[in-house]
Amino acid sequence: MKIIAYGIRDDETPYLEEWATRHPEVSVAKETELLDETSVAKTAGYDGVVAYQQKPYTAAVLDRLASNGVKVLSLRNVGVDNIDRQAVKRNHLRVTNVPAYSPAAIAELAVTDMMRLLRHSKRFESKQRQGDLTWAPDIAEEMNQQTVGIYATGRIGRTVVQIVQGFGARVIAYDPYPNAELQKAGIYVETPDELFAQSDILTLHAPALAANDHLINDEAIAKMKPGIKIINAARGSLIDTDALIRGLDSGQVSGAALDVYEDEVGIFNTKFANFDAIPDDRLKNLMQRDNVLVTPHVAFYTKVAVKNMVQYALDANLSILTTGASDKEVQL
Repeated sequence: MKIIAYGIRDDETPYLEEWATRHPEVSVAKETELLDETSVAKTAGYDGVVAYQQKPYTAAVLDRLASNGVKVLSLRNVGVDNIDRQAVKRNHLRVTNVPAYSPAAIAELAVTDMMRLLRHSKRFESKQRQGDLTWAPDIAEEMNQQTVGIYATGRIGRTVVQIVQGFGARVIAYDPYPNAELQKAGIYVETPDELFAQSDILTLHAPALAANDHLINDEAIAKMKPGIKIINAARGSLIDTDALIRGLDSGQVSGAALDVYEDEVGIFNTKFANFDAIPDDRLKNLMQRDNVLVTPHVAFYTKVAVKNMVQYALDANLSILTTGASDKEVQL
């Protein structure tokens, strides 16, 4: 068996090599380039491909994979919204993802950001850099006094429930497909509007489906509890950035934490010469605010998660190649 892994970063290499050592029957090639219309030529002679990227898996790429004899495409991430589904079906490609590489990694960053917003940590850091070590007017709120609203209660959302309950916060949630255990606990509200109206903090953990595009928009923000704080460590497309900026300007939204951004491709995980060189005025607007936290899509970026993303993807690829099945296969 021959598998080629694209876009392998330095931090992923040890886990790739560890897996290859455990599977001497498989020839594993490491490729630092992302999978695109140019680099796809390197797949000739390989049975499977492992990849992770924000760039789309276009019809041209998928057609070439199939013509080169590739049978399986295994993603090292959850989302499959950037794959040309028709090309997958047309070429009879098998696709897998890693649906749960580390729910705790995402959940812990979301809760960390909640605490940072409540304690005004960014404001204090800014003041301290100017030699200002005073307290006022940045008096904090306590997590145990908050109602935390969780939109979507998959693995990550449920982990957030556990963590914030440990702080003593009241937790409510909305999900069109409720979890039976959480339903018994009585934390669900009936509609998103109820979630918006009751939450002091709203954290998003929904997938990037068409139905969720700009879930948080002007209309939704208007229905929210005045002074709400919004956390997004899920998908950038869930939030209408212009609407969020308007909500922050009006004070309806008192703070936000964004680990994802709707126009992040080509910007996040890129080193620019300086702040002014960042080619996105809306993002810079948000980054300059003391009540907005921006991280460049790093919620997943823990040692546990990165190891699992690499090795689970390789496991799934090999499983389909050798047995014809994998519990991580995605039906597109």
